[in-house]
Amino acid sequence: MNTLLHEWIKKNSVMLINAGSLIGTTVVTGAFGFAYWWVAARQYPPHAVGLASAAISAMTLLGAICILGLGTLLIGELPRHPGKEASLISAALILVGGVGACGGIIFMLVVPLVSTAFLPFSANIGSMLLFAAGVSLTAIINVLDAALIGLLQGTLQFWRNALFAAAKLVVLVLAGFWLMKVGEIIYGTWVLGIVLSLVPLAGIAVFKVGRSSLLPNWTLLRKLRSTALEHHALNLILQFPVTALPVLVTVLLSATTNAWFYVSWMISGLVFIASYALTTVLFAINAGQKDELMHKIRVTLGLASITSLLCNCLLLFGAAQILALFGHSYAQQAASCLRILGLGAFPMIIIDHYMAVSRIHRKVAQLALPIATVGCVLELGMAALGAHLGGLVGLSVGWDAALCVQAVVMFPTVYRSAFPVRTYEPSLGKAQYKG
Repeated sequence: MNTLLHEWIKKNSVMLINAGSLIGTTVVTGAFGFAYWWVAARQYPPHAVGLASAAISAMTLLGAICILGLGTLLIGELPRHPGKEASLISAALILVGGVGACGGIIFMLVVPLVSTAFLPFSANIGSMLLFAAGVSLTAIINVLDAALIGLLQGTLQFWRNALFAAAKLVVLVLAGFWLMKVGEIIYGTWVLGIVLSLVPLAGIAVFKVGRSSLLPNWTLLRKLRSTALEHHALNLILQFPVTALPVLVTVLLSATTNAWFYVSWMISGLVFIASYALTTVLFAINAGQKDELMHKIRVTLGLASITSLLCNCLLLFGAAQILALFGHSYAQQAASCLRILGLGAFPMIIIDHYMAVSRIHRKVAQLALPIATVGCVLELGMAALGAHLGGLVGLSVGWDAALCVQAVVMFPTVYRSAFPVRTYEPSLGKAQYKG
């Protein structure tokens, strides 16, 4: 038994290490993130913390928009272009860095016209450049982390994020003793943390591949632009319900109810992370080796199902205790909501695998985009209907139901990928799988 387990782990070690790095990144950055904002709240006035959190949220959102799908693109394309990985990555990083900087400056110029609360962002050239640098660097690290997964170097991705999380916390503590107590200092430490996390990776890149290999390959990147835009559109559609549901709760129910929902929403996201991590690595491994998809997808389906089952057992008995850490009202009002949201992990396994299979077979526009668009509307529509009929619990049930509908539609494709029909080809003299 031990020998079989050892062989199974050895055979799937690349997938387990890289998926584990994504999960570990979520845990480490979450823990350091909690400490970061705790220190900020202790050392800085509420107005400064509010301004900084708004700036960092804006940086994160704009950074995600400005990556133009290149992160997901590199996960799939790097295995298909051996010897050109470094030049393709450098071209992508330069592009998204430039787009991010321009996006940050435009945001600085436009947003004060919408709300005077954002005036400090554009108070002077220094503030504008700091924010633009933050957006640019956020886009860069998003693409770089994805590229490291595409190279199956998940450990480097993990250590970069760990260094970023630790560095920004240390810089924030030091800044709190010697610098002014203003919001720009807080999000300045965030930007500096990104820079510090990139320095070791830059050194490794120059040492391992050399400066000449890092010259950007613009020709190859241009050839992949349509594929990148397909990935970008799909990523935005998949993320829209995640960001829109808290807004929906606030509008349909109340801001107080959204406080209960938002905490439950964030905790339930930890239940989904295993499936997301496994399918991301599945995409990276099988992008250039489609014949292994059948075997690998069975592994990811099994691991994602086991992890989701264990997490839901924990929520079943411990949801109230977990929420009580945030306050008695959270445990009283949102325990059922958290348990129901956690059940969404099971249909999400099928959805995540369907999207990975679509990306692997380069059928994002044909398969993934249409169904993801309908799914986005379905999730928000059924959640809104559930909120109208049953409040917070009804919204959670409606969202889960929408995921189940999508999973039913996607299941045949995932099943055929995991268990393809085996046919004999006389011309080749051997059996082949048709999925």
